[in-house]
Amino acid sequence: MLTATSPITRAGLDAIALKPAECDVSNAASVPVETIVIDYEGRAHLPEEEALESLSESADVFLTTPVRADGFDPLGDETLLGKLPEGVGRILVAGHAAYLTDEEQTRAVSPRLGAALESDPDAWVGTEGVERIAMATGATQFELYSRTTERELRSLRNAGFDDEISVYAPTVFADDEDEILEAIGSYVARRRPVSKALPEEARTDASAQGRSREILLEAAKDYALVGPEAVVQEQTESLREAGATTVVGYPASGLEAFLE
Repeated sequence: MLTATSPITRAGLDAIALKPAECDVSNAASVPVETIVIDYEGRAHLPEEEALESLSESADVFLTTPVRADGFDPLGDETLLGKLPEGVGRILVAGHAAYLTDEEQTRAVSPRLGAALESDPDAWVGTEGVERIAMATGATQFELYSRTTERELRSLRNAGFDDEISVYAPTVFADDEDEILEAIGSYVARRRPVSKALPEEARTDASAQGRSREILLEAAKDYALVGPEAVVQEQTESLREAGATTVVGYPASGLEAFLE
């Protein structure tokens, strides 16, 4: 259970997201949170069954699974599913090119999402890059936070969409510019509008200067939840008012920031 003194509670987050290439996901057992999302970052970083099973004893655990990837392909090789404990849920995603082979990237997403949901109707569906397909499934939507998220949430709710919508957002409990850039500068620089605005070979960490620094700091507000816990709490409340049912924070400056 969340505690009254938990940074997560004070910031209004419902869940956390972890990247197994960056940390030992077992450490999430020390975080007072009820839902844990674990990102798929390739077979080499797939957490051990024992770690996932242990986490699922005290929290709802979800693993992102790219439906085009061998091991999770419902129309082909899905042997990796056998490595997921029964208590671990899935977030069905198309899959990032960084974790897919050239052949995997050519596979059709829509029929694979449909097939995966037939066998796992409680799975969430990641919308990045496949928004219309994801919406058509009627499953819990897993949205990546951006500057347009609140407007899109309101539009969906006004249009009558009443299913659950979870929002994933890199989160930094800080107002120091250097700390923010060190945590998410490279992340926001990869967002298409930001990459177009940045000068070529611009620095994206705390060493960024001039116009590049201004662009990155403004983008941090557009693509992440940034600021002291009270400020982030205002942002999470705004997301809920717009229609989000779950706000998932990724501790971009390290898991320690989410600990008591």
